[in-house]
Amino acid sequence: MTNKLFTYRSYTPIPFLILMVAYQQSNVWSLPLGLLVAICGELIRLWGVSWAGSETRTTNKVGGTFLVINGPYAYTRNPLYVGNILIYFGLGIMSFALFPYLQIIALAFFVFQYYEIIKEEEGFLKEKFGNDYTEYFNNVPRIFPRLTPYKKEGIEQPEYDIKKGLRSERRTLQAFSIVAGTLILLWFFRRMS
Repeated sequence: MTNKLFTYRSYTPIPFLILMVAYQQSNVWSLPLGLLVAICGELIRLWGVSWAGSETRTTNKVGGTFLVINGPYAYTRNPLYVGNILIYFGLGIMSFALFPYLQIIALAFFVFQYYEIIKEEEGFLKEKFGNDYTEYFNNVPRIFPRLTPYKKEGIEQPEYDIKKGLRSERRTLQAFSIVAGTLILLWFFRRMS
């Protein structure tokens, strides 16, 4: 089951997004508040992929060339999943659809999905990077960030590259813009009618 969750992780939000659009009840405070939360999530994702690169887009199996411990990875082991959850939760707040039930169910689903995927990734990283990963694992939280960055010398790191990060995030940015824009337009047209 974990392999299926990993392979289709880009598609599992679609049913929730459809419900958000179909049942949207956006209001004057839910739109900006939700948009702010979702933008924070996207900025975390962009920061993460600018360090980790396009390897984060693999769908066939868990893998990775580097044990990335810089950037957001110095605060949480899974910044991309933290970013995703903030994006989905922010869009859910924007839509105000079936509030708060849809948001709670979606949050529970994504926590379950990412927990399963993270366990698989942790096994891979432990096997590939051994003691370096064990030390990182013991010092950097899985989800909730630590307050100070983790630092360790001697672990080869990829270069931070915002241009590669933006290229890698193109699909996510497009989907984010389409959903957020749709919610804003639906709110606007509902107010006009």
